[in-house]
Parts: sequence; structure tokens; C-alpha cells
Amino acid sequence: DCGLFQGKKQLRLQNWAEFPVEPSSIDAVLLTHAHIDHCGYLPRLVQHGFLGPVYCTPGTAKLAGIVLPDSGHLHEEEAAYANRKGYSKHHPALPLYTEADAHASLERIAPVDFDHAQKVIGGVSATWQRAGHILGAASIDVHLTETDQHVVFSGDLGRRTHPLLVAPTAPGRADVLVAESTYGDRVHDDTDPGDLIAATINEAARRGGVVVIPAFAVDRTEIVLWHLDRLVSTGRIPSLPTFVDSPMALRALDVYRHEALRSSPDVRPEFHGAALFSSLDLRESRSVDQSKEISGRLGPMIVISASGMATGGRVLHHLAQRIGDDRNAILLVGFQAPGTRGDALRRGAREIKLLGQQRAVRAKVVTVELSAHADQAELLAWAKSASPPPARVYVNHGEPHAAEAFAERLHLDMDLVAAAAHAGENVVI
Repeated sequence: DCGLFQGKKQLRLQNWAEFPVEPSSIDAVLLTHAHIDHCGYLPRLVQHGFLGPVYCTPGTAKLAGIVLPDSGHLHEEEAAYANRKGYSKHHPALPLYTEADAHASLERIAPVDFDHAQKVIGGVSATWQRAGHILGAASIDVHLTETDQHVVFSGDLGRRTHPLLVAPTAPGRADVLVAESTYGDRVHDDTDPGDLIAATINEAARRGGVVVIPAFAVDRTEIVLWHLDRLVSTGRIPSLPTFVDSPMALRALDVYRHEALRSSPDVRPEFHGAALFSSLDLRESRSVDQSKEISGRLGPMIVISASGMATGGRVLHHLAQRIGDDRNAILLVGFQAPGTRGDALRRGAREIKLLGQQRAVRAKVVTVELSAHADQAELLAWAKSASPPPARVYVNHGEPHAAEAFAERLHLDMDLVAAAAHAGENVVI
């Protein structure tokens, strides 16, 4: 994978650091899925000389074609805004990469079907297996053919209960397993999140308020819409104007709709041939002017906008306008990395910096569990389904305490040699 660092400033600054190896020396990139923390560095890599193929599933290729240009546009937009307002410490503020850089990186993408062994370089082939996290998401089995070893990378592992996508595939043979640990230290609450979502929306609606939902543009928006559609169709919430204000989220939504209508094997069979979210009064806000029109509207209504951790994008403008009114609600629906605005809101911050200004938080802030990541028990069950058990497990892609906790659980429950991986560490396969 080839993603952007997100969260605290010291992490984000690593996006600007010199890459640890010469990009032109890299033979190929294998992508597990199209979330920005897994593919968002690709334009920067190509910008600095990478010329190889980027292998991924067709679904990932479609979504990366949406995510990466949008990311480049946002980098340009945020730099321009910082220059206009004068709140950047750098003069002038520069984008990490541009939309044009993103389009150039897309030319490197080479789609590979699920369950097809793709030769990468001499002695190395790779097979993509469904991970159930977002459309096209995969675990990758890297086969070192000369020594006949299989190194399996989990990617971001989804849940068997994902409302729209089929469940993850068992890893099969994995001599070495590299496993994510986003929720490696906890088990998800299995109570129906619809109760809390309905209570939040109904309370705001009674007050004439607005519910702002920061949501990741790819997949989380679809999960939110699925819950809202179910609540409206069963009469548990009123049919309110529901705005999706994110060009990227809307393009991703178009992909999900198309995949459902064409009965994609990624999509659960009950949605094959179906028009998704038909119960909602769904309003699509694609242009800047349409986004500004939302700001002029009174509630009750629902606004879904990116980014999911409130680190950038149009949601910042909606939060800036609505966060100071106690009739409104902010509904957090995903993991909030330490150091992000979403994390500050989740922790009960009374004021927050938005668009260069400190703003009082008077809107009700509600956190609901809508994770598309497997929890500790699900990660453990997936690892147990490897046959035979892996000789070694490297745990990555989680906060340090989560990674250490999952490594310990693998050792205690499966008697595996498991360790949390560290940045810059080299291991011999």
C-alpha cells in the first residue's frame, strides 16, 4: 500500500519527508483498497520518479480514480485558502501534490481480478482475496515462488456484518501474516446503532435543527445512507432532506449503485439488481454553489459531508456554521484518529479551531459505532482461519496500544509468534 499519514501534525509531516528509498527503484505497488490512507501517497510517489505498475482490483481502480484526483484538488484548495486567509506558517503554502499529479499516477494502475495469480516480478506473484471492507477491498497473498512461501497482507479487514458487501475470504495458506489492528484492542458493541441514530435525528428534527455527519466519502457514506434508508422506511425517523455534500462521495455512491444494479459479486445478493436507498429524500450537492445553498437553509435536515475525521473538505464549512447552535447535532460515525478535529469533538472539546478560527461547540456531539473494520475478535477469527497456522505474524496499521494488544492476543489464543511492526524496521522472510 501507498497511503497518506493522517492525524497528529508529526504524522502528517511525514507525508512531506524524503521517501526512505528511491521511488524509481521500486518495481511495483500492490494496493489493497482505495482509502486515502492506503493509496493517497501514490501521486507523490509517481511525482518523485516511480514508473512501475500499480496492481489492484477493478473495484479499487474505479474508486482510486475518484479518490486520488479529489485528494489532489483538496490539497490545492487548502493551500490556496491558507494563502488567502494568511493562517499558514509557510509562505506560500504549497499542496502536497496536485490534481494533475493524481491523474498522472492513475496511468500506472493495472487492474487484476479477484482470485487471479498475477506475476509481479520474477519469483513473485500476488493474488487478491475479498476483504469486505469497502468495494474492491482485498487481502493480498504474495507468493514467493522460488522458496514457495506465502506472505499474506490483510489490508483493512471488513466485518461479516457489513450491510452491503460480502464477508471477507479466509486467508488460506499464510506462512507469514501481516495483519491490521485498527480495533485490535477492543470488541465492537453489537447493539443496533439505529436506536442512537434515530434518537439523535428525532431530537434535532423536533428543534428544527441540522444533523451534520462527517463521513468518509468511500463506503462510510453508503453505510450511513443504508441506516437512514432503513429508519425512514420503517417510520422510525421522518423523511428529511438528506444532503450528500461531497463530489467524491457522490461519485463513489454512483459506483456502489452501479455495482448493485449489475449484481456485482462484491455486493450482498439481496441487493443484486436493486436501486439503493430509494426511501430517502436524497439531495446531491456536487458544485460549490450547491454546497453554499445548504448553508442558507434552515433545518430540520441532514448533511453528510467529507472528511470523516473533520480534517478537511466541505464538512469544515458545515461544522463552522452549525457547531455553535444547540439545536443542531454532530454525528460521528467512524474511527477518529488522535489529533484530529473529530477526535477532539469525540472527547468533548468545548471549542475547536475551524477554518482558522476558534469556535464554541454548542451542538450536541454524538458518537455511534458504524465501523467497517473488523474488531479484535473478528481479526482473531480471520487469523485462525489460515491453514496451516502462520509461522509469524506482524501486526500493523493500528495505534501502538491496539497493535500490541492484538499481538498479545494472537500469542495467548493461538500460541503464535506475533509482534507489532515498527516504522523503518526490516525483517527477513
